[in-house]
Amino acid sequence: MGVTDDEAMGVALNEAAIAAASGDVPVGAVALVDGRIVARAHNVREQRADPTGHAELLVLSEVAQALGRWRLSEVTLVVTLEPCLMCAGAAVNARLGRIVFGAPDPKAGACGSLYNVCCDPRLNHEVPLTAGVRAAECGAILSQFFAGLRAPAGL
Repeated sequence: MGVTDDEAMGVALNEAAIAAASGDVPVGAVALVDGRIVARAHNVREQRADPTGHAELLVLSEVAQALGRWRLSEVTLVVTLEPCLMCAGAAVNARLGRIVFGAPDPKAGACGSLYNVCCDPRLNHEVPLTAGVRAAECGAILSQFFAGLRAPAGL
């Protein structure tokens, strides 16, 4: 069989924890091909001072390099937070096979919350979505991170 969506999300959550430890928003992602994890990444926007340092973009780039092509129709992207417009657009442009995400993003989500870029029939490709995998855990790591940012120093 291979890695399940739930197991892959566990790896993505580990990546998210790495991002949080380095001061980045805790989002982690993995890419699956034939049930095997072939790439993993976490947000590095703060670390690299790079607005494109989203976990999803890093994973897509890594898996494209590993496969030697930009068309990723056999790839499943598993990510802890619903992709934003930039990442959803990259998934469509990569002809991605599927996206699995954990927590919805009501402020920036482009896979159902604010927009539904991946399922827009006007675009040249539609990406099937599976939402809500380990959503509570994915949401909790984000909530804890942002609560820590808002907490007064020394408390």
